[in-house]
Amino acid sequence: MTRLMAPRPGEIVRADLDCGIEFAADVLPGRNTAALVFRILVGVADEPLELTGINGLVERTLSKGTKRFTGRSLADAFDALGASWASLSGRQSTIVRVLCLPEFVVEAVGLVAEMLCRPTFPDEACEVAVELARQELRQMEDEPDELINVLINRLTLGPVLGRYPGGEPQTLPRITPEKMREHWQRHYHGGRIQVAASGPIDAESLARHVDAAFAELASPRREGREPAAFEFRPGREHQQKELEQEYVAITLPGLPKTDPQFPVEQMLLRVLAGGMSGRLFTEVREKLGLVYWVGAWHEQLRGKGIIHLGASTTPERAHKTFDKLLEELGRIAEDLTEAEVERARTGLIAHFQTEDDLTRSRAAGLSDDLFHFGRPVGLAAKLEALRAVTRDDMLTYARRLPRDQLCIATLGPREL
Repeated sequence: MTRLMAPRPGEIVRADLDCGIEFAADVLPGRNTAALVFRILVGVADEPLELTGINGLVERTLSKGTKRFTGRSLADAFDALGASWASLSGRQSTIVRVLCLPEFVVEAVGLVAEMLCRPTFPDEACEVAVELARQELRQMEDEPDELINVLINRLTLGPVLGRYPGGEPQTLPRITPEKMREHWQRHYHGGRIQVAASGPIDAESLARHVDAAFAELASPRREGREPAAFEFRPGREHQQKELEQEYVAITLPGLPKTDPQFPVEQMLLRVLAGGMSGRLFTEVREKLGLVYWVGAWHEQLRGKGIIHLGASTTPERAHKTFDKLLEELGRIAEDLTEAEVERARTGLIAHFQTEDDLTRSRAAGLSDDLFHFGRPVGLAAKLEALRAVTRDDMLTYARRLPRDQLCIATLGPREL
């Protein structure tokens, strides 16, 4: 293990452990809790097309039985520590998050290691997980906000990365307990794991415990760190569905987190959709009354970025809503004001210094740093970058937005 220098208060440290894990810790003296994020670099991108959904099912059943615990006794063990935990799976990674008292952080690491290193995937639990996934797909037919997300993600990200993580009707029946065990054996090893910790922790001691706890997954192979494998291709798709509302989703190329201009994009989107003062809410909803809901946001896969705009409206107003969304996206490059710039900056900094300064958020941010940058960046550097953004920076970026390269998805009774 690379030796960790004794960190100063508030310092972030990083090490490559002997088992292959990338480890980083944000040492925060005086906090009352410790947070851990275990990121396994496997997701939808790693699934065979014929087994779409298998990674999410593996994530769901990791905790249903291990060599030492039944699913019930593992849950009881976390509860005995007063620890809260959750897991989720996505396009490029699978995450286990834990929040606990500092005195129980070593025990919490041991429980997560038990879950990730020694799952048994009981047949009955696997079969239940598949059935629940099938039920969720059926339920999604009654949730148009979910359906439009599936539609725009597939159109934007393509047939591999854009697949729905919950699986597909034709693939879920093929996912057996044995297939799930094979997926875990192939992808769960030290070379695909990143661990981020925050709180009043002894970073060097915790790193040693993580290294020992995951020794049986040791691997020198560094995998799962490739940029997202898709090329943005403009397109349009409509799904006919008899609804009271028409759902409109638009995407265009954005920036990865590693781009120096990423803070500019953050501030631009804050002007567009930063609460009730955002332009979209003010112009599209409040002044014109076109929509029930409207928003803009961005997402970042590794090495890529996507900007999203979305709205729900009546079928009769869908065309006008679509035109107005694009009009506002273009207008921001013409009449952005200094007051809007400062309001966006203040809002983002406030979020960073409140919500993002929580212990669990600091661990999540550090995990994102490892995922996107391969190194810690830290809150201070992100705040500095935001403070450096100027109105001219934002105008230049807004004018360069590729507004002629759009993916457009609609769901409802009328096609645009």
